[in-house]
Amino acid sequence: MTTLIHEKLKTLLDEHHAVYRVIEHEAEGRTEFITKIRGNRIEQAVKSMVVQVRMSKKENLYALANVPGDCRVDFNGIKSHFGADSVAMAHRDKAEALTGCAIGSIPPFSFNENLILLADPMIKENDEVVFNAGSLERSIFMKMEDYFRIAKPQMVSIARRGS
Repeated sequence: MTTLIHEKLKTLLDEHHAVYRVIEHEAEGRTEFITKIRGNRIEQAVKSMVVQVRMSKKENLYALANVPGDCRVDFNGIKSHFGADSVAMAHRDKAEALTGCAIGSIPPFSFNENLILLADPMIKENDEVVFNAGSLERSIFMKMEDYFRIAKPQMVSIARRGS
């Protein structure tokens, strides 16, 4: 499942002439631990989480919320952006079905038309970003400008620093 996403991601980056490198490492998906393994700054990591956006009792949307690794996802920011009734983390099974990835290995790209891509502007504070690349054992370092140019996420203030 996740090997397919990793290969799709590399193909996409190559097609758009992105500057990136893939590193292999021990299996880890938690930002605070994988950051130490990779040797990057935590704010350089892009944390990707699937959220369920409840528009009404009968309508749900799903979004991939991307924030710097030292931040939490601000559900109120997502709720305001969509004018939604509520926002919550998507169930694990739904998140994995929408992304084709195990939790912890989801890259900040959407290959599913039913998954809206969001990114917090604080990600732009870094020249280079890093994220698990559809695999708990592989990460991609890439230029921040290339990420935004290729992924084309909706820019929304959805990150909170601190507790």
